Amino acid sequence: MKDGAQPARGASGDGWSRRRLVTALGAAAAMTTVPAPVAPRSEPAAAGSGTAPQRGSTTPPETDPTPSPSGSPSLSARSGPRPLFLGTYTSVEGGGKGIGLASYDPSTGQITGTGTITGVDDPSYLALHPNGRTLYAVNEREKGAVTAVRLADNKVLGSRGTGGAGPCHLSVHPGGRWLLSADYGSGSVAVHPIDASGTLGERTALVTHSSPAPGPGQDGPHAHQFVTGPDGGHVLAVDLGTDTVYTYRLDLSKGTLTEVSQAQVRPGAGPRHLTFHPGGRFAYLANEVDNTVAVCVYDPATGRLTPGDAQSTGTGGGTSYPAQILVTSDGAYAFLANRGHNSLTRYAVEAGGARLRLLDTVPVGGDFPRHIAFSPDGALLFAANQRSGTVTVFHVDRGSGELRLAGEPFASPVAVCALPL
Repeated sequence: MKDGAQPARGASGDGWSRRRLVTALGAAAAMTTVPAPVAPRSEPAAAGSGTAPQRGSTTPPETDPTPSPSGSPSLSARSGPRPLFLGTYTSVEGGGKGIGLASYDPSTGQITGTGTITGVDDPSYLALHPNGRTLYAVNEREKGAVTAVRLADNKVLGSRGTGGAGPCHLSVHPGGRWLLSADYGSGSVAVHPIDASGTLGERTALVTHSSPAPGPGQDGPHAHQFVTGPDGGHVLAVDLGTDTVYTYRLDLSKGTLTEVSQAQVRPGAGPRHLTFHPGGRFAYLANEVDNTVAVCVYDPATGRLTPGDAQSTGTGGGTSYPAQILVTSDGAYAFLANRGHNSLTRYAVEAGGARLRLLDTVPVGGDFPRHIAFSPDGALLFAANQRSGTVTVFHVDRGSGELRLAGEPFASPVAVCALPL
């Protein structure tokens, strides 16, 4: 969402208006104009994980109806520059003109801007279809929508309304048939069907979180994330406003939602982002408001999530507004982005995923790291820094999990999402 001068959102009286106020804090000096759109690509982008939270999740028992073309080289077999997509806000001063296009060197991490996909309003979060052919973006506006883009020629395939306000997150079900989106402003989640071409149909489900009541200092529900559980049959919605993670059963043929459980964290925690351990039995929850993380137990059979005790982010007193947490594909390390502290916290994952041990924090090299993502091979970590208008890249040591900055930050207007393929 559009974080303002005061990072906390949703306090009484703020509502959606606060989400419309973005203070660049010097970003204009750091940003450069994105070049004109590039010529259409002759082949689809390679397949990759659409959202960082799904890294390492076990594959659900559903086949992709539109598999990647036969003979397409695997990610590990490809060499040379790799695609990078950048989310931004188009309706704020100093913002971008659409979805930023770039490439990165998988060895050095160096980023090179290549263009813009225009015609997509406020694409603040991005996700890739499992077959790698279609990119999806939220349109984070009062009248929320989601947009599909065909990557073979960067053609915008159209948008569909979410039925809510201010969508700030979306993900594609691993089966490739359903798009899940979360509306922060209205506290609702939606499901849209995806056809064989990647185009979106009219939504099949819309649920607004009405219970429990908003947490301390909140004016209502604020859905912040909507992702698929490791079993594939359950989808989980993280709501900052109600201090709750909701689990729904997704009907894989109809795209409808049935609530099966609620996991409530301590009042005022403000849960923002959830990621699963590759073993599928544990998940890690970043709490934005009280500056903590929690290890959660997940039951794939029922979809029930049970949060554990709150743990430190290693950023000292007060709050640093944790934004996102990732876990490596081997389940050995977890990383947390801290916006107020401008750092990345590194944890060792122990006891088969049941425990996080705080190791250290590393300066992110930018201001207000809103989103972090791994490259498909896990060797690089990208951080989109909203207020400095930059993307920083780190080498990830596979043995120790240590982070090493990879060169100078890349200037990108109001960078709020970085999706490397």
